Amino acid sequence: MTELTSPTIRTRPERPAQRARRWSLTRHLLEMVLAMVAGMLLLGPARSALAGSLGLGPAAPGPAALLMATDMSIGMAGWMWYRGHSWPAIGEMTAAMYAPVLLLLVPYATGLLDGGALLTAGHLLMVPAMLLAVLRRPDEYTAHHPGRPGPDAHPLVRVLAHRWPTGLALLMSFDNWFTPTVLPGWTLLVLAVSYPLVGAWRHRLGDRRILAVQMTGLLGWTALAVAAVTLGGDSGRWLVALGWLAHAGWDAVHHRRDEVVPRGYAEWCAVLDTALGVTMILFLLTTP
Repeated sequence: MTELTSPTIRTRPERPAQRARRWSLTRHLLEMVLAMVAGMLLLGPARSALAGSLGLGPAAPGPAALLMATDMSIGMAGWMWYRGHSWPAIGEMTAAMYAPVLLLLVPYATGLLDGGALLTAGHLLMVPAMLLAVLRRPDEYTAHHPGRPGPDAHPLVRVLAHRWPTGLALLMSFDNWFTPTVLPGWTLLVLAVSYPLVGAWRHRLGDRRILAVQMTGLLGWTALAVAAVTLGGDSGRWLVALGWLAHAGWDAVHHRRDEVVPRGYAEWCAVLDTALGVTMILFLLTTP
């Protein structure tokens, strides 16, 4: 009697060209998300300050959501223009910013959503809407876009274009310079897991030395987070502030060695960690 065996299913390994195409799509999407965040962080406070100077109060949740989409669209469209994307692609991506908000205004108007849920859901739904726009024109986002400012561009333009991680980090720390506060102790866990997670995703932890260093950092900042939460009070807050500032040195080493994470990520993280660490220390020194 012949034994029946199920056929072996062989999966075709992913080709380098397919990996490169997938990474290009992911990179373009991440760049646009960061440009959105930059637009929101830069234009939102400026718009609010202008409204305050004119004696205008905060906008209602509905208009506020549309204004938020506008801030994000301006930042994202500016980055796409710089990267050399076509106007139809820029228009579609801008529509992806507004479409979730416009759809959510219906349940908001009927009372099914409150203002907070409208803004939160609008943020969350923008990313899948952007992904749909990217998948609609895959060739647009897998092509190489070197950026518009060439060697003859103004030096300031070149600096802003190449140092965008620093600019984004400064924007994200903007509030803490003017209204400083000490972050909760658990935020040190974000520092603990960020590098190992990114390194694992990029398949950069195969070397035993690198893996050992990352595990040391993971354990170190995790222990610091536990100590900060356990101690509480001023001691815990000082541990948080010094932990964030110390992580800037960790970032600088990784940026110099170009290991584990992309250099742009290490640059962004170093500037953000320094800004937050310094502002938290200044807050602790000046607050009775």
